[in-house]
Amino acid sequence: MRHEIALRVGPVGFRIGSDWGGPIAAVRQLYAGYPAPDGGVPDMTVRLYAERPWRRFVRPSVAISGDFWLPDAAPLPLAQGLLAAEMGMNLQVALGWRRHLLLHCSAVERDGRVLLMSGASGSGKSTLATLLAMRGWRFLGDEFAFVALEDGRIHPFPRASSLKNEAVAAVQMAGGMVGPVLAGTPKGTIGYWRPPVDAIARMAEAAPPALLLFPRFGRPEQVERLAASETFMLLTQASTNYVALGEAGFAALTRLVQGVPSLAVDYPDGEAGLRLVETLWGGL
Repeated sequence: MRHEIALRVGPVGFRIGSDWGGPIAAVRQLYAGYPAPDGGVPDMTVRLYAERPWRRFVRPSVAISGDFWLPDAAPLPLAQGLLAAEMGMNLQVALGWRRHLLLHCSAVERDGRVLLMSGASGSGKSTLATLLAMRGWRFLGDEFAFVALEDGRIHPFPRASSLKNEAVAAVQMAGGMVGPVLAGTPKGTIGYWRPPVDAIARMAEAAPPALLLFPRFGRPEQVERLAASETFMLLTQASTNYVALGEAGFAALTRLVQGVPSLAVDYPDGEAGLRLVETLWGGL
């Protein structure tokens, strides 16, 4: 690769290489202040490349690969190179990480305990995690929760929060700095919110989970307690490596659903969601 950067986010060291300088410059700016991989050796490699030599110059498009890749993934325009890098990092972790149980969750921490939020795209978990972090909660991540196999603690993975469409304006209206903003992506408009300095400095500090929420945005306010068996099934669908981990993954997920209360939460707007989260957290 002609251009590259190495950085660590939580427990994962990345090496990102590219045929073009633009995507690497964008990653370097967004992740300024993040440390290098432990010992200088990355765990995972992301490659951003032109599928044909002339596609570096003629309608340049960015294909994504690395240690793992998806053969039918469509390349992105060069102007969306930062999104390609982010998608590449997600892809490597989702398909290759085996040291923790991975859950597709956002996570924030207060008073040494972690709130996990899981749900489909559009449920509001990234927006809620970002808004809570802006109100003093420690931001642990908006994409993956890393559940330790030995003790169930949640390890931070504080990437830049990826906000989609209306969430960009919601965070900006709450006073958050969002940028860069990429319009016309396959996911609509994407804006990145950079975690506070404290969240980056403390990304080696794990904490135990205390509450698991399944939020759903845009519905009348409602709270429903979920049985452990139902939560277990939902989280197997939210995990990218539960099957690959075998018995260790089963034990870690069982410990989580038996030890942490789980609630389905409907809320009509961001302010109502924040109020509901604070109320539920205060009742623990």
